[in-house]
Amino acid sequence: MADWAVPSLVQDPQTALDELFSALPVYEARTGDIRVQVQVFWLPDQSEPDESSYSWAYRVRIRNMGAKAVRLLERTWHIIDSTGHNECVQGAGVIGQQPVIQPGAEFDYTSGTSLTTPGGFMRGAYLMQVVSDGTRFDAEIPAFSLDCPFQIHQLH
Repeated sequence: MADWAVPSLVQDPQTALDELFSALPVYEARTGDIRVQVQVFWLPDQSEPDESSYSWAYRVRIRNMGAKAVRLLERTWHIIDSTGHNECVQGAGVIGQQPVIQPGAEFDYTSGTSLTTPGGFMRGAYLMQVVSDGTRFDAEIPAFSLDCPFQIHQLH
C-alpha cells in the first residue's frame, strides 16, 4: 500500500478566505499611525446581471502603527456606481463592533456591497478615538474599484 495521504478538500473558512484574497491587489491609505488596506473581489454567485444586481466582497485590514490604542467608533462609506450615483452609508463601528486596536496590532473584517450597475468604486473614512485621551480623528479608507466581467471598459 502506498504511503501517502489524500489532501483535504475542505478547508476552514478563514484559510479559504486568506487564499482567495492572497492573489488580489491591495488598496492602501495611511492617516498618521493608522494604515487601512482593502482588497475586493467580484461575487458571481450572488450577482444577477439580468436583474441589474452586481455584488462584491471586500476585506479591510486596519493596522495601528502608533504607540496608543485606538477605538474605531464610526464608518462612513461613499459608494459610487458607474452612472455617478453616490450613496453615503454611515454607522457605528463595523460589522457590529467598535474594536479597540492596540499599538502594533491590526483588526480585519470582511463585508460586501451590491450595485445596480456593473461597476463603480467605494471610498470612505473611519472615525477613530485615542483611548487614553479621547482625541478623535478620521482615518482614510482608500478608494477602490468595483469591477465585474460584465462591465464595458472604454479607453479615453
